[in-house]
Amino acid sequence: MGIKRPKKNLKIKEKELDSLNGIEYPVFCFKYLQPCSIKDCHEPKFFFHFLERLQKLSNIGWKKIRISYRHGFGTEKIPIEKIKPQLPTFVTPEIKHLIVFRADGDNRPFLGLINKNRKLFHIIFIESQFGDIYDHN
Repeated sequence: MGIKRPKKNLKIKEKELDSLNGIEYPVFCFKYLQPCSIKDCHEPKFFFHFLERLQKLSNIGWKKIRISYRHGFGTEKIPIEKIKPQLPTFVTPEIKHLIVFRADGDNRPFLGLINKNRKLFHIIFIESQFGDIYDHN
């Protein structure tokens, strides 16, 4: 049984790959994902739902995300001092909060930063167990 290769007629528009200019949906980056986010999670179903959530967020786009309820597809801010794990070194002192999205329908969050052009979202933490990343009061 061989590896299936994509059809040769599959084409990706060059302008979609050139830059983030004109993109009106979030692009999620896992480069800075902290190991504490995934090492103790034994729920593959959670990560399956998390990936579905990322796809839905990408489909609705930034405009709808900005007007959505925080426990739906919207966001909220959490102050840096409420984060339990040590922050990675790229989170510099002038950064005062992280952006919180919901990773699943049960409201477990994932947190990160939006880059300057407001297109790329760097995922830093995924809270696979409630309270691992910050206290929910």
